[in-house]
Amino acid sequence: MDTTKVKDQEDAKKALAEAKGVIVPGGFGARGTEGKIECIRYARENKLPYLGLCYGFQTAVIEFARSVCGLKAANSTEIEAGCKEDVIDILPEQKEKEGLGGNMRLGGHNVEIKKGTLAEKLYGDTRARERFRHRYECNPKYIEVLEEKGMVFSGKAPKHPIMQVLELKDHPFFVGSQFHPEFTSRPLSPNPLFRGFIEAALK
Repeated sequence: MDTTKVKDQEDAKKALAEAKGVIVPGGFGARGTEGKIECIRYARENKLPYLGLCYGFQTAVIEFARSVCGLKAANSTEIEAGCKEDVIDILPEQKEKEGLGGNMRLGGHNVEIKKGTLAEKLYGDTRARERFRHRYECNPKYIEVLEEKGMVFSGKAPKHPIMQVLELKDHPFFVGSQFHPEFTSRPLSPNPLFRGFIEAALK
């Protein structure tokens, strides 16, 4: 779907009229981002299963910050350098990294999964190993306000305030992953997040 054509909630409603679920995949840059955010808002408010992958995790944070937390200027510094509410930003430790892959977080990393969450139910464990490819992520200084308004960060980097999975409790399936579950998914052995999304969409 071309989200550059989605300007408001009415456009999102028309675009998603026949959809059983929404996936916002990984990506870069500003093109079509506001349309993606409108679609995420529609999925969240209308209980349409949602799975955000990497950039889809980040845009879900932006939408929630704007619509639920009242941070109207919320954005990513990738999209708007110097934005007033930088809920998505490149973290200091990433700025310092050089060499192969530049300042991207690449490869396999452990995920610490919170007990009692949908993520734990999907993985059947409080630990997972997933593959990453990103440089922007949820700004730690906004974690508290996002959680106070109902966003659940159900997966994080061990010993670091780097959020890796988000979900909403009052929704049939609203999940975002900072990692790329498609990298570890196979036709006969789907990643738990894809399996959960498809099951929710079928319902």
